[in-house]
Amino acid sequence: MLRIALLAALAASLLCAQTTTTTTAPTPPTPAQIAAQIVARLTTLLDLTTAQQATATTIFTQQATTDQDIATKMQTARTALETAVTSNSSSGIAAAASTVGALTTQQVTADATADAAFYAILTTAQQTKYASLQVPGLGVGAPGPGGHDGPGGPPPGGPGK
Repeated sequence: MLRIALLAALAASLLCAQTTTTTTAPTPPTPAQIAAQIVARLTTLLDLTTAQQATATTIFTQQATTDQDIATKMQTARTALETAVTSNSSSGIAAAASTVGALTTQQVTADATADAAFYAILTTAQQTKYASLQVPGLGVGAPGPGGHDGPGGPPPGGPGK
């Protein structure tokens, strides 16, 4: 009788232990959500007017859309580069590296263009404050939406490396 009770308890505990939990990857933010976060932060830092907020939202939504498109293409290019490396294909490496370089140029251009457009809508006092928030060597604006590989992200190798 004790043996049956122990087996029943063991079976019940195993049954409970077999419940599965499914976790889904978090959904990345949309360009509009990214822009809203940036504009909220900049509004707090620079006391943006309602008109400036609307213009900044348009600027940063366009930038985030462009950055997401470039990031998708960059992932493909880096996969091609990895494939070329593992297959020892000099021409494949050169082609993939060229694509990575072109995409990097596109991202830097898009980010700097957005930064310049935002800077242009600021008052002189706001421009001075915005420049004071700057990390040296990353352009005019505060660390921004460029992501970890783009302007506004940490330097390669991490801070201080």
